[in-house]
Amino acid sequence: MPTRTAPSRRLALLVLCTASLMVILDGSVVAVALPAIQRDLGFSAAGLAWVVNAYLVAFGGLLLLAGRLGDLLGRRRVFLAGVALFTLASLLCAVATTPGVLVSARFLQGAGGASATAVSLGMIVRLYPEPAGRTRAIAVFSFTGAAGASIGMLAGGVLTGIAGWPAIFLVNVPIGLAVLLAALRGVAPDRGAGLRAGLDVPGAALATSGLMVTVLAIVGVGEHGWTSVRTAGAALLATVLLAAFVRRQQVAATPLLPLRVLRTPDLVAANVVQFLAVAALFGFQFLLALALQLVLGLDATAAGLAFLPTPVAIAVVSLGLAGRLAARYGARPVLVTGLGLAVVGFLLLARLPADGSYPVDVLPAVLVFGIAGGLILPAVTTLAMAGADPADAGLASGLVNTTQQVGGALGLAVLATLAASRTDAVREAGRTATDALAAGYRAAFAVAAALVAAALLVALAALGRRRPVATPAVAGTPAEPVRRTAA
Repeated sequence: MPTRTAPSRRLALLVLCTASLMVILDGSVVAVALPAIQRDLGFSAAGLAWVVNAYLVAFGGLLLLAGRLGDLLGRRRVFLAGVALFTLASLLCAVATTPGVLVSARFLQGAGGASATAVSLGMIVRLYPEPAGRTRAIAVFSFTGAAGASIGMLAGGVLTGIAGWPAIFLVNVPIGLAVLLAALRGVAPDRGAGLRAGLDVPGAALATSGLMVTVLAIVGVGEHGWTSVRTAGAALLATVLLAAFVRRQQVAATPLLPLRVLRTPDLVAANVVQFLAVAALFGFQFLLALALQLVLGLDATAAGLAFLPTPVAIAVVSLGLAGRLAARYGARPVLVTGLGLAVVGFLLLARLPADGSYPVDVLPAVLVFGIAGGLILPAVTTLAMAGADPADAGLASGLVNTTQQVGGALGLAVLATLAASRTDAVREAGRTATDALAAGYRAAFAVAAALVAAALLVALAALGRRRPVATPAVAGTPAEPVRRTAA
């Protein structure tokens, strides 16, 4: 790979981060606009959920395939195609006049977002082959994922209030076009292994359909329940498809997911840690937004603003500290510290009283989550990608993103169902509606604390302890690896 100058690398990183932020924002920006969309387009209550679900099903289902296509066709080519599709689909969403058109366009958005996101980490690994530079670049990139959902909730409320719900989609069009032009100029072409190296078509079909059905089963829990025939049938079908996929990978000449990848201890452990942590943190965003309005009595705008400290803290930590700390002490101690802080944050919320106040009962936890998120995602991503062979960087990137999406969807479904069940039980015992809601959210936050504690135990027990760690590069000098015992 030809050596690239620092300015050109920074431009390429900016392009990748902007695309990632645009895609992540769209996962949460619609949440605040759903009532307006339902009113204007005539969605039924059940159909409205598919404005969100169509995006999640396509995004979560296609990440693994998109990552592998990046390895075969070239990651830049797949990235450009993904951004172009996402931008076009955003325009279709904005001009949609019927529920069917909007849901279809949201599915296309998810497909484009998956293609752009799945290869991004692999492109960063190629841009920054030196460990210290890669650690800092991943910290910057991870900020977009860690802060994107909070920013999306705030942006969705502001844009919908000022210009109507189509604005949340229209804003993607100029951003997407700018990303395409900048990528053509600032991201160097790369040569993939070529389709002759083998695209396992049956494996791709099994993996994509299996992941889509998995996400479909999860997102339908809120409407149909865990024990419904629909949920059980979808879960059974997903299990059969994914089991067939694993079997296919054992016999395929050129597997989509070479099983050697799953024999890399740090890659597997990092994905398990990420799955558990994201399951808790993604659910936190939505449950706290509801608790702020239904328990503390904030309006939608105030609830959105209440999240503002989180992305600010994430920005300060992930952009200013996480990379330096990981370069100096190793990614593992940074990850462990972040997970420990997240446990503290959830325990603070697990005592949220029905008559609580934002400054006393919520703000400390919001700040803790900002610091924790700024440490966790850069560190766990660094560890996952460091465990992958360079030839499998696109696949590993797709696996990391798939773990995030499935973990987030499952975590939200589990925590939301738990909160609802506990709320119903307390209400039936004769408590007020506010007391019952507060009890439900407290139970969900306590379980979220347990999920992060489990992630912490996996990180302590399974992630590598004797990995060479790069010290920070000093003004013009290359970083030198130093062996530490707790990296």
